[in-house]
This record gives sequence, structure tokens and C-alpha cells, in this order.
Amino acid sequence: MKKSVKKVVLAYSGGLDTSVILKWLQDEYQCEVVTFTADIGQGEEVEPARKKAISLGIKPENVFIENLEEEFVRDFVFPMFRANAIYEGEYLLGTSIARPLIAKRQAEIAKLVGADGVSHGATGKGNDQVRFEMGYLGIDSNLIIIAPWREWDLNSREKLLKYAEEHGIEIDKKGKKSPYSMDANLLHISYEGGILEDPWAEPEDDMWRWTVSPENAPDEAEYIEITYKNGDPIAIGDKKLSPAEILRELNRLGGKHGIGRTDIVENRFVGMKSRGAYETPGGTILLKSHRAIESICLDREEAHLKDELMPRYAKLIYNGFWFSPEREMLQSAIDKTQENVEGVVRLKLYKGNISVVGRKSEKSLFNSDYSTFEEDEVYNQKDAEGFIKLNALRFIIEGKARRK
Repeated sequence: MKKSVKKVVLAYSGGLDTSVILKWLQDEYQCEVVTFTADIGQGEEVEPARKKAISLGIKPENVFIENLEEEFVRDFVFPMFRANAIYEGEYLLGTSIARPLIAKRQAEIAKLVGADGVSHGATGKGNDQVRFEMGYLGIDSNLIIIAPWREWDLNSREKLLKYAEEHGIEIDKKGKKSPYSMDANLLHISYEGGILEDPWAEPEDDMWRWTVSPENAPDEAEYIEITYKNGDPIAIGDKKLSPAEILRELNRLGGKHGIGRTDIVENRFVGMKSRGAYETPGGTILLKSHRAIESICLDREEAHLKDELMPRYAKLIYNGFWFSPEREMLQSAIDKTQENVEGVVRLKLYKGNISVVGRKSEKSLFNSDYSTFEEDEVYNQKDAEGFIKLNALRFIIEGKARRK
């Protein structure tokens, strides 16, 4: 049974899928459509989406285009990197972390314009449908959610193009279309489909958009310094930058040196495995540098407990639970650990590799008086004997029992 809805806010890019969805919503639901286009650093012009939406009958006052780059990095990417979050050992969650922000703002716009519904272009096979809809429901559970890919039979590019032609939807056919399904934001760009559906096939080198191949990267290493405060980067070299500016500059540096390419087969929340390739140059640098500054600022047990919590935290983000109380609880614990994480990390970038070559902090717990291999006056090495015996006491008792 079709839902009854009067006004719908659509997450709109202006591309083939969402342009077809816009027209389909108008025809199938006979509803007023409001478009929302978020600029989160995808590297493409977003203003053409305004012209496209208006050409499809959307009132100018119902076209929302907003630059959310700073909010994206400050309130979503940086909190995630405080946790050193990485899914299944390799994925830096570039797409996963963008969806809660889009869903949040989409739901806010729905309230602003008095809409009773929201819609997205995620398919019924992927994770994004979960991420979007968990976000909507977390903000306003009264919103009616329309997911066209779970309703229509336009399940191929050919069918979408035919629908567009039949309904007068203008589609830009200039240039060669990429064989991959791509998603980009300021943190990463992802590639799926095409030859990547064969996990044995190597991606063509011309697929990559942001990074040079390590073989073609400069033959000379480049040194950079990143300054941290409360677990977040605040400067590169001697230049203080905003969150988005920092990530953009690290993307440039990482891309120049062939850093941040990954090729992964991951386990989707819906149950199937998916092969994807990702470019996350700035994020890869941030993960390495953040762990480096933590290594001198965090207590051992604090750091180890953080590492134990991280996979659960990463899984929550991957599966769309950003607005859950358990993620917020973990975030509070993580943020508490970051109060004294400050200082400078020096990194060496060279042909796809990142080497930590220095770290310093006024709040460092590294004390050379204790750790030196030279003579010292603060540590009695004889104390280690009792420490070892106490830790081995249960082995000693068990060994005696077994020998009886």
C-alpha cells in the first residue's frame, strides 16, 4: 500500500538517479518536492543542481543547497578520528560518516518547510539506506520515508535513461562515463561496480582520481608537522587552519605522494560481501599522526582500552548508528581521553608510505629518566624480580598442582 505524503524533502545531487527520483515522486505520489543538496567537499559543482531542480518544476524557494564542509569535518570526521576508527582493519569509513550529517540536515529542512516525508537514492542492497533512514528516525520518527529503489522496477541504468528520455529529464552525456559507481566527500572517494565486482581483478590505474600511483610519486620525501589540541589537528607546519582546510591540505599532500589507496572486500550490514576501492589520502595521514601523538600522551591502560572499544565504535558508524546512545556513550569516553592529547607530530611522506619520525608534547608521559638505557637514579632494576614473581604466581601454583 502506497504511503500518503504531501511534501517530501529529497536528498538531491542533480545526477541521473536523483533526477529520475524527483520526477517519479511527483508522478507516483502527487506530492510537492523539496530538494536538498549538501556540499561536503565532493569536488563537483553543486550549483547546477539548482538549475536542474527548477527545470523539473521545483519552486526556487524549495531548492536548498548548503555548504557543510566545516560541520562535516569538525563534528563528524574529527570525533571519529579521535577514536582511531577503522572498519575491518582497513576501511576509514569515508561514506559511512557522511550519511548521518546529510540525514540530519535533511530532517531539519523537512521541519523548516513543513514536509511530512523524506526520500533518498540509496539502493535496497547497500548500507546507505540504513544510514540515511536511521538518521531520519533518530531526528524525527514521524517522518514518512520513501526509498524508490525498494519500490520501483527501474533497476538498471538503461531503464533510468529510458525513463528520463520519456519524461523530458535532461541528462548530461558529455564525456566518457566512468564504469564505476563513485561517491566522494572531503574525507574520501569510493569506487564500486565495473571490474571491481571481480575480487581478483586489479583496478585500472586511471580509475584513481585523487592520488598518483606510488611508482609515479616524487622521488624525494617530504616532511610535514601536524599540531594537535584535545585530540584534533589544528595546524600544519606553522599555519593554523580550519578543520576542512586541514583535511583538504592533507588530501593534497597525500595525493601527491601516492598515499591512501585501499582495495577492500568488506562485510555489508545487510549481509553480503562487497568489493570497493577507496582513496583517503588525508584520512590515512590523520590516523597515523593521531596514533603517534597519543603514544606519548595516553596512559598505557587508557590507550589499550581505547583500542578495545574502537572496533565496536567503528562498527556502529559503519552500520548507521551514529545517533545511537551507545555511540554517544563511547564518544564521551573517547573524548575524555583526548583532554591531554596535544603536541606536534613530524611525518615523512614518500611513495605511498607515511613514517612517523618525531613527536613531542608538553603533556608527554614519555620520561627518559626512567626509560633510558644509560645509568639512572630513579629506577631500581631489582624491583622487577618481585613484579615478575607476583605476576607469575598463578603459573607457579598451577605448575605445582599439575606435578602432583
